[in-house]
Amino acid sequence: MTDPAGVLDATVREQWGRLTSLLLGHYRRLDLVEDALGDAVEAAARHWPARGVPDNPAAWLLTTARRRLVDQLRAESMARRKGVLLVTDAERRQESGRVMADPGGVVDDDLLRLVMMCAHPALSREAASALALRLVVGVSTHDIARLFLVPETTMAARLTRAKKKVVTAGIPFAVPSVEDLPDRLDAVAQTAYLAFTAGYAPGSGPDLLRAELAGSAISLVRVTLAQRPDEPVLLALLALMLFQHSRRDARLSEAGELVLLADQDRTRWHHDEIAEARSQLDHSSLLRPMTATAAGYVLQARIAAEHALAPSAAETAWPRIVASYDLLLQVTSSPATRLARAVAVSEAEGAEAGLAALEGISLPGSHRLPAVRAELLTRSGDGDGARSAYDEAIALCRNDAERAYLVGRRDRTAG
Repeated sequence: MTDPAGVLDATVREQWGRLTSLLLGHYRRLDLVEDALGDAVEAAARHWPARGVPDNPAAWLLTTARRRLVDQLRAESMARRKGVLLVTDAERRQESGRVMADPGGVVDDDLLRLVMMCAHPALSREAASALALRLVVGVSTHDIARLFLVPETTMAARLTRAKKKVVTAGIPFAVPSVEDLPDRLDAVAQTAYLAFTAGYAPGSGPDLLRAELAGSAISLVRVTLAQRPDEPVLLALLALMLFQHSRRDARLSEAGELVLLADQDRTRWHHDEIAEARSQLDHSSLLRPMTATAAGYVLQARIAAEHALAPSAAETAWPRIVASYDLLLQVTSSPATRLARAVAVSEAEGAEAGLAALEGISLPGSHRLPAVRAELLTRSGDGDGARSAYDEAIALCRNDAERAYLVGRRDRTAG
């Protein structure tokens, strides 16, 4: 029997961005589209268990959301028709009597069009990426906040401000011209990177990973790269993603449990993707001077390459990985980068050195820092300290599979 909740969840995850783009493209009302789509999802959760799952779940959601939008627009029409509408570049140029400059055929993919619209330079890069994650991917506000390392209330306010700016300022959300495309590449790259990260670190819910979301992020980079074939930021990011994505089939056991990198069956890795990633990383464009953003992706890709190309976990070149992290910290001194470096230090120099490298790192609300500390305390023989750190990590972890793993590790930790 079809599981209505499961079908709804899968449809939302896989189709949210396309449904958003269709509604936004037709009604031009960013302030109404997301609410209408959310109402449609709530309606499906009520009706599908009783009436059965429709033959085309995405079409059902689209139709229901359209009805909500039409009802809202009719209500506005009766009350007042002076609300600010979302204005497109085409509409602005038509009003001024000029020919539409947007060629329209620059990008064919609907999701990429929506991301490009969110990447408008009038929005900050952080606001653009957060808005794209919410509208294109449907990532929850909680998980977006976790990706940006800010409290959920802060991110909720940031998203609200971004949406209001789009509506009240009449920001022209449209596909940029070929000439304007380079100005949006960093924002698009950051959005794809965060979506990919969300795929492999969902944060909340039952899924340990969302490979389809990570795959969508890779597709986004590929489509953009087709427009700018020698763009360093895109080449480096694609290499990084392919190295990481190649391990997707080995990350979970048959029982759906987390399998750490050191324990993964490397025969299950996608070695064709590893070869492609290596080729991207060797591209001549990455030998020339580049932006700090591109350099950061190059260094991360080199780190991923060390893992992907090592014949076994025992043969991983941890000192080289630490050296790459040291260079990466000169580009971005983020707490997440420092935490990853501390893990590499522990592998290269031992648990005590890793614990020392953790000093001064702050990741409020994240379970990853106490989880790493717990593992290193276990290795150093401090069972009591390890269990306490595991308890802290378990309390903060909102992902069911990761929490189960942490509970198991805590319970096996000797006193």
